[in-house]
Amino acid sequence: MNLFRNLLIWILLAIIGALAWHLLAQDPGYVLVRYRGTDYTTTVLWAAVGIVAGLLALWLLWTALTLPFRAWRGRKEHQARARLGGGLEALHHGHYARAEKLLAQAAEDDDTAVARIGASQAAMARGRAEDARQHLAALGERAATSRAIATAELALLDGRPTDALVALDAPAAQPLPPRGLALRAEALANSGQSAQAYEMLGALKQQNALTEAQWADNQGRWSAAALREARDANVLADRWEALPKQLKSDPAIVGAYADRAAALRWEEAAAKSIEDALDTRWDEDLAEQYGRLPIGRIDQRRDAAQRWLKAHPASPALLLTLARLERAQGHWPQAEDYLHRALAQGAGAEAWEEFGHGYAAAGDDAHARLCYANALRASRGDAIEPFTDRDLRQTIGDRAVVEERDEHGMPRLRE
Repeated sequence: MNLFRNLLIWILLAIIGALAWHLLAQDPGYVLVRYRGTDYTTTVLWAAVGIVAGLLALWLLWTALTLPFRAWRGRKEHQARARLGGGLEALHHGHYARAEKLLAQAAEDDDTAVARIGASQAAMARGRAEDARQHLAALGERAATSRAIATAELALLDGRPTDALVALDAPAAQPLPPRGLALRAEALANSGQSAQAYEMLGALKQQNALTEAQWADNQGRWSAAALREARDANVLADRWEALPKQLKSDPAIVGAYADRAAALRWEEAAAKSIEDALDTRWDEDLAEQYGRLPIGRIDQRRDAAQRWLKAHPASPALLLTLARLERAQGHWPQAEDYLHRALAQGAGAEAWEEFGHGYAAAGDDAHARLCYANALRASRGDAIEPFTDRDLRQTIGDRAVVEERDEHGMPRLRE
């Protein structure tokens, strides 16, 4: 493309020159120059040639005079580029002291934003937060957006999301590029404003600020956090209803909604959210959470758990939930039976702790101490001490729970 353009320019110049020569050949013209009483005459052609020659001579003289300065400036720019490249490479290799020195020198030579930002990152990697902030402060207003993004990253690393928001919301930094939008959303989520971070997901997707995996992960985290941060039942209901349908069956999000609804004494909503989610997709964590919700509705929850038990008879979480519900109604023998079944299916420390609570409430301190000790052992992955006063069949079942462990020391689930 450049060759074609240059060729076209030369052709146009040749055409213009030919036309000028043709016109001057017909009438060479007459030029009179009078200077201090002396007359100088010539033709238009030679006058034009003289003007061009004079301009060429001036250009050559200017070039010769400025050559040392241009050579010095070129050498300085070459050194700045070399320091910038060497500093970025040192930063990538982890030579942070050398990287900070080279990038700071490159910034002084050429005053580039990328050099100062790199020097700030190198200083932060060395644990010198104050030096990092000084490098960023030197950027000034000419690179306000870059400075805001780097300042926000530094603030988030320090656990100061409010300072990150202040930097990103500065008028001089607007409009924020994709990286700035992603940092702002993260700062909102870290400062307890997950609902606003969740509202930014549309803009983040439109700007391609996150990968698909990052976007999906943030959608789940921020929606769950927004539910936990709801201050009253109306806000909680609005945020829950605004969620996409597929998120309303996600175990983490359903669990967050149920916990918050229970804390706000919205018992039916808390229980029903887990019931609907488990009817749609079974999840052990939700099944266990269903039994420890700090709400009433014991009979309804026990009926639902017994209905699920027909489809999931080997679920340790569901057996533990049934044990908790039975104990809450004062039915310790039934709860004890469910707990033994839960242990046989691989339930761990929480089942032993529930055993301890039940025996303590029944006044059986010896068994309660044994169960609490086993809960601690199970949480550490140590060997469990079985009950010593159970019949042969029950003792064999207890020992099977102790002996059937995987390579990590955890009990194996048995159907």
